[in-house]
Amino acid sequence: MRASALIALFAGATCIALSPIWVRIADVGPTASAFWRVALAAPLLWAVAALAPRAASIVDRRRGALLLLAGLAFAGDLVFWHWSIQFTSVANSTLLANLASIFVTLAAWLLWRQKPTGMFLLALALALAGVGMLVRTSLEFSPRALLGDALGVITAMFYAWYLLTVKGLRDRGAATLQLMAVTTTVTAAILLPLALASGEVLLPASAEGWLILIGLAWVTHAAGQGLIAFALAHLPAAFSSVGLLSQPVMAAAFAWVLLGEQLVALQVAGGAVVLAGIYLARRGSKGTE
Repeated sequence: MRASALIALFAGATCIALSPIWVRIADVGPTASAFWRVALAAPLLWAVAALAPRAASIVDRRRGALLLLAGLAFAGDLVFWHWSIQFTSVANSTLLANLASIFVTLAAWLLWRQKPTGMFLLALALALAGVGMLVRTSLEFSPRALLGDALGVITAMFYAWYLLTVKGLRDRGAATLQLMAVTTTVTAAILLPLALASGEVLLPASAEGWLILIGLAWVTHAAGQGLIAFALAHLPAAFSSVGLLSQPVMAAAFAWVLLGEQLVALQVAGGAVVLAGIYLARRGSKGTE
């Protein structure tokens, strides 16, 4: 196991765990922060892709439809997650968004008749039980928190769609860095009119506000996703699955330290059950991720 890949895995997870913190404290609206997240990251990703070994262009008729679908899926993922973070706790929002692994295998079952394993069915039962515990916690806070939980689940659906589409592009020979640059650009183009039409505050009011958005784009999106992509290429899949589960745990810890979000016992227990379900779902999947 390469030490550099191991470091990259946890560094990437840490970068992504900071995402909901920056979304919460940004002085622009949730849709606007989703737009800036990809718009500011795109130039950096194109610059890095230009330095990588030259690969064939992935922008052609054969892959064009999949690239558009990937952009639509990622746009939905970001918008629903950023809104979820506004309504519910960072812990709940992040845990529920990570249910994408469950939805990936469910999609493979429903669309391609890939029969799930017994381990996956156990994982599904655990995940549903954990979600029920998280929802129960939200009901004790406010209806807004329950709405945030629902948006978190929708986020997971969109991210599952994105993962399946990206898998299709990789199966067709798309290079990782170029794929990240193109899909990020497509996502920004989709989110710009949505941000303009939302009526939200679009531009930060201070230099600090811009720094938050740059952190969201460069640290979370570009560095976080890039480091994890590197790590996944050099680490065993089972180990990577466990390592990536540290991301929602770290997000909850950052929210506790930086935002003062306290966790109640039922929420901690529900989170542990959800994480167990996600882990077993990844172990029990049949190569759909």
